[in-house]
Amino acid sequence: MNYRLVLNSLGKALLVETFCFLPSLVVAFIYREDTWAAFLQVMLVTAVVGGLLSFIKPKQTHFYPRDAFAVTAFAWIVLSAFGALPFVLSGSIPHYVDAFFETVSGFTTTGSTILTDVEAMPKSILFWRSFTHWIGGMGVLVLVMAILPSVQGTSLHILRAESTGPSPGKVVPKMGETAKILWIIYITLSALMVTFLLAGGMPLFDTLIHTFGTAGTGGFSNRALSVGAYQNNYYTWVITIFMFLFGVNLSLYWALAKGNFKNFFKDEELRFYFFTVLIATLLITWNLRTEGIFTTIGESLTHSAFQVSTIITTTGFSTTNFDLWPVFSKTILVILMFIGASAGSTAGGIKCVRFVLIFKTIKREITRNTHPRSVETVKLNGRTVDEGIISGVMTFFALYLIIFTTALLAISLEGKDLVTSFTAVATTINNVGPGLGLVGPMGSFAEFSAASKLIFSLCMLVGRLEIFPILLLFVPSFWKKHSI
Repeated sequence: MNYRLVLNSLGKALLVETFCFLPSLVVAFIYREDTWAAFLQVMLVTAVVGGLLSFIKPKQTHFYPRDAFAVTAFAWIVLSAFGALPFVLSGSIPHYVDAFFETVSGFTTTGSTILTDVEAMPKSILFWRSFTHWIGGMGVLVLVMAILPSVQGTSLHILRAESTGPSPGKVVPKMGETAKILWIIYITLSALMVTFLLAGGMPLFDTLIHTFGTAGTGGFSNRALSVGAYQNNYYTWVITIFMFLFGVNLSLYWALAKGNFKNFFKDEELRFYFFTVLIATLLITWNLRTEGIFTTIGESLTHSAFQVSTIITTTGFSTTNFDLWPVFSKTILVILMFIGASAGSTAGGIKCVRFVLIFKTIKREITRNTHPRSVETVKLNGRTVDEGIISGVMTFFALYLIIFTTALLAISLEGKDLVTSFTAVATTINNVGPGLGLVGPMGSFAEFSAASKLIFSLCMLVGRLEIFPILLLFVPSFWKKHSI
């Protein structure tokens, strides 16, 4: 492994993070909060450490897969470790493990929280807390590639290690340009959402908080009751629509911008995602209305559409306490936690494209068993899928189940009820945010031990980076000279 390249890259990532603290510092000055001192201290420490690491010059700057996985895994851990410092130094979250949990939850766009009184927090801290969603949604290293030319040349492996989905790729030949295009799309959609919310009368600070949470599909809010605090259907529908939009593969928007409407609307993953949302929304609307949870179909549809969008995109906002909904509706929401939205989006979960591929593979195996002489290939969007990708999807599912089961067994030692324990692991590994029971939309992770919070933090990182970058750190052969 090129250790000097890894350390140099971590240094550059920390320097970028230093500037990411700046907007929160400005917010502290605007609202005359004494948290400005904490942000200044953190910026100084982060800049010094980042500067020292960036002075380590690698002998060559080509990223091999092993280097890219190491940079990606360590970058997310290190940036979260430094990102937790404002919470601790300001006294907003006194215990470092709690602050680390909150920061990992922010950067991984999970939205799970240990806070029990979010509205009592300083605005600058709430701003940083939600801003981590916006940074982490696109990926911290994608941001570094977009800003620093020195890491653009041979960074495809970095993009693949940090991006979501079984086969991420470039939208244009150059990696730096790909990163910039993705960020332009991301910023444009974010700006549109800000415009719509401001037009509806939402205060600027609240608008930014909820835009960060929606764009990054994270779900941190500055209100204890989340979006439900506003009791405003316009806000609810704007956020619902934009959550859905941010759950779409961002590269499809580039195709749309170039006038390639055919590829956009015929994308099989997009269609699977759309119809999953539509069917789940209609089923829950029917269930809520027949069970008398809401008085009108319109009200049932509004809450159903919002909760389906927020869960499948793993955003985690809420308009109501869905933990009180009928079992049928809650079961659908739990299933959506695992499905997730599109690959190449800011959402978490297993991703729709993997389910499309697994269903096609099952169909192929059924055909092979009924017609042994037939030659069947798996196709996606009219193109034959490489067997290596299919094998990778199967491996992902297997590892996912192993990690999920292991984490659930470890968490169950605390003695919490099964619904709480199961959904707590499900919501963290899928980067959703709220679960059911004690970790429902009106609850938090505060009652868990420090050890469990660290396990949840690991689950969030594993989920956001889709297993392999974190898993490889625990494989001895990964560190040997002639390993992968």
